[in-house]
Amino acid sequence: MSMAADKRVGADAVAAKGWLRANRWLLARRATQLAILGLFLLGPLAGLWIVKGNLAYSYTLGILPLTDPYVVLQSAMTGHLPEVLGAVGVVIVLAFYWLVGGRVYCSWVCPVNIVTDSAGWLRRRLGIKGSVHLARETRYWMLAMTLLGSALTGVVLWELINPVSMLHRGLIFGMGFAWTIVLAVFLFDLFVMSRGWCGRLCPVGAFYGLIGRFSPVRVSAPARAACNDCMDCFEVCPEPQVIRPALKGAASGTGPVILASACTNCGRCIDVCSKDVFRFGTRFNNALPVSEASGDPAAAPGKF
Repeated sequence: MSMAADKRVGADAVAAKGWLRANRWLLARRATQLAILGLFLLGPLAGLWIVKGNLAYSYTLGILPLTDPYVVLQSAMTGHLPEVLGAVGVVIVLAFYWLVGGRVYCSWVCPVNIVTDSAGWLRRRLGIKGSVHLARETRYWMLAMTLLGSALTGVVLWELINPVSMLHRGLIFGMGFAWTIVLAVFLFDLFVMSRGWCGRLCPVGAFYGLIGRFSPVRVSAPARAACNDCMDCFEVCPEPQVIRPALKGAASGTGPVILASACTNCGRCIDVCSKDVFRFGTRFNNALPVSEASGDPAAAPGKF
């Protein structure tokens, strides 16, 4: 993509809504990601232990345990089950991500998302085109291999190379092998495959996508009749294949809610749409908009 085309993405939204509103969900995500990362770093770097641990297992204010169920599942495959506090943390995390959408972890929590988004931004700026092809199902094969590998080796296998863990270690202990892994992810998305790491390879995203398969919180396109086919939402979406059924499904009677578990609920489609086609809602409000149900294109779009 050329620099000119990159500048075009979201320009109509900025003109219609202003820069802040055209980037509000992106800014909210970055603030959340950096705040979570900062809380983990306060202890080892400043001696202020609000949160102890990391994204695999943490203990907040000596009260709230949070345990990554993917790590626990790998550990269980090695024959080691969590203690009571760890099990409580698993239940809390599972309940949260089932409610808000499992891949919210990818877009709102995971610090590596900042790395891959930066690679994607630079890729567009440099006009890098073309990439290798990997099926989206590859991440599920990666998930299966990490679980099987953990069972065969007796080691929580993914944690040996997990870029999230490596990023934490690199920020605390300085340059080293940890940064090599993070840099490799950045270069892979920059030169080898656009959105390749999160969209094709990362087993963590695959796991959390399975958790959020039936989550109630969803992005919807209730005003899809107003779409002007600018394609900005497809350009910025990390999983653009999830948009079309909800946005273009009027002819087939498909409702406006994005039901695909791959959706990260990042909100970027909401940000860059100058026509306010998208919004957050629930999976239960999936009736056809009034204009489509009545066959009257002049009718007002459905409301949540």
